[in-house]
Parts: sequence; C-alpha cells; structure tokens
Amino acid sequence: MISFLDLKKINEPYETAFQEKLKTVLNNGWYILGKETETFEKAFAEYCNAKYCIGVGNGLDALTLIFKGYIQLGKLQKGDEVMVPANTYIASILAILGADLVPVLVEPRLETYNINPDLIKEKITSKTKAVLAVHLYGQLAEMDEINTIATENNLLVVEDAAQAHGAIDNRNSKIYNAKPAIAYSFYPGKNLGALGDGGAVVTNDSELSKVILSLRNYGSEKKYHNEYIGVNSRLDELQAAFLNLKLPNLDVDNDKRRTIAKRYLSEIKNDKIILPFWDFSNNHVFHLFVIRTENRDELQDYLTQNNIQTVIHYPIPPHKQKAFLPEVSGWNNLSFPITEKIHDEVLSLPISPVLTDDEVDFVVDILNRY
Repeated sequence: MISFLDLKKINEPYETAFQEKLKTVLNNGWYILGKETETFEKAFAEYCNAKYCIGVGNGLDALTLIFKGYIQLGKLQKGDEVMVPANTYIASILAILGADLVPVLVEPRLETYNINPDLIKEKITSKTKAVLAVHLYGQLAEMDEINTIATENNLLVVEDAAQAHGAIDNRNSKIYNAKPAIAYSFYPGKNLGALGDGGAVVTNDSELSKVILSLRNYGSEKKYHNEYIGVNSRLDELQAAFLNLKLPNLDVDNDKRRTIAKRYLSEIKNDKIILPFWDFSNNHVFHLFVIRTENRDELQDYLTQNNIQTVIHYPIPPHKQKAFLPEVSGWNNLSFPITEKIHDEVLSLPISPVLTDDEVDFVVDILNRY
C-alpha cells in the first residue's frame, strides 16, 4: 500500500537528533517557554522575513489570538464581520467565532480553490472589517488583489498559512504584506510538522506581537500581573526543539513536493480527472495535491483496490456541518454551488518528500488506467 502520508518515514532521519534534543530539554529542567521556543521563534521569524514570531499551542489558537489581539488593540470589535472562504477547513471559521466575530462565507475560484477577490468586493458591507485569506492546500491566495481591496475599504487582512509553510509570493518574499498577521500550524502532517500540536503567529506589527505574547500566557506580560483575559496556549518546549531540527530542511522538502507535483501534472492524462491549477512558481508548496472527478467515491475505491491511499479534503463544506444548524447560524439554508461542487469532487493524492519515483510511477499509471 502506498501511504497517503508516511509520517514515520518522514521523521525517521531525525530519530537520533530527536533523542538528543529530548535529553537536552530534560536536562535543562525548563519545559515551557524556554530556550528552544525562543530559538525557534527567532529562526522562524527570520525564515519568514518577519520581525516577530510568537509560538502558540496550535494553528487554531494562532488564528483566534490574532483576532483577539486586534480586538484588544481596538482595530476590531466583537460582532464585526470577517470574510472567509466558504470551502476552507472549519478551523478557519472556528477562529472567527472564537473571537466573537461574525464569519461571512465567500465562494472560491474553482480553479485555485482560494477565495475569489471579485466576490469579496460584492459582499462588503458597513459591518465588514476584515478578510481571512486561507492559502488552501499550500497555494497562496491572490494577495495583491485582496490587499488592494482591503486598502480601498479600510479592512484588516489576516492570513491562514496552516498549509503553506515556505510559499513564496511574486516578490520572492515569504511574508505577504506590510503589516501582516499570519497564522501557522505545526500539526504533524504539515509541511513543517512537529510530533504533536503546535502553532505560531508571524507578524511585523510590534503592537500585535506584544498583545499576543500576553494573550497566549493567561493575558500576563509579567508573572501574576494580568493585563488581558488571556488563554494558556504556548508552543511546547520539546516540540519547539523538534521544529528547530526540521526547519533547515523545509525548503528542500517543499522542492521535493513540487517535483512530484510537476510529474503528476505532466504525466497524468485522463479526461475523467481534473488536475489542480499551478503557474509553476514557488507560490505553491503542495501540502496537498488535490484532483477532482465527478465520480470521486468510485475513483477512491478504485485507488484503494490498487493499494493507493487517498484522503478527501474535505467531504462536508462548513455551511453543511451539523454544528451550523439553521437555529445556530442559518448557514444550512445557504447555497454555495462552487464550494459544494468542490467538496463533492476533490480527492487528495499521496505527495510528500519521502514518496519515491517508483511510487509516483505507480500512482500515475493506475490513474491513467482508470
């Protein structure tokens, strides 16, 4: 069986170094917000060409704390509307709700699966105060257009880069606007994955950085002095140590993913399969390689029978989730035909730095025989 994602194989080269890091952290006797976290925050900020990185407990917390930080700074108020792609993973929406803000769902472009800037313009009201741009599947959203719309309408822009570690925009920069707020996840399956949960906020905004540093630690800047109603969401010292080992290899790993993606795009030739759009720039890190087909379940069964594991990202769109029944949000009564089409047709193929040429050959051959 070709695994969709073989985390054991991905982490195997680090095993000895992981063991040494474990000993180091253990012997230091300092297990929360210590030297490893500080080192990673500095290194990841530099990697992203940013001034600040704040390590937090997970990607959802990273997003939520950005919104809560902006509320503390008076740039948002509870009840403000935030535009978000209708086809995103539910965590993007939960972060908005978790900060007592109101999500407004916007259809994506069918080609890229990212939010459609033209539809953002159509949905702006007096209540609209921010846009959450999600770089879904590892491909950057159309940030130039989104930032232009935001500037013209005095909107904040927040970026969900949980699947886009190392993606580079057309200015050859790993950070996408002048004073951004970008959330990352280090869930084990991400392009930069820990061995447990972890996340980070990356920003150039010194005020926002200072507030989030406090919010992640009970709202405390100084021990036992609480300026805000905060939370307990701190990047674990051991996970930071593991991330410090893996970060130097992120660009190489992303290049391996792109190499596999190029092969898939050039060698899969089947009229029943719609391949993802990519302009072959470094704006895509292929966290996922997502195809579409009208008979998705049939194709997935066929691939399983041929020992190829696939995953659906995602089978149910947010507005159809039980959590958002009409009495909760009214979303279940809404229609998002592009989003619904995407969720009915998408299928993610195996792609990772440890996928071999022979395995890629096999996946291509089986798909072409379908």
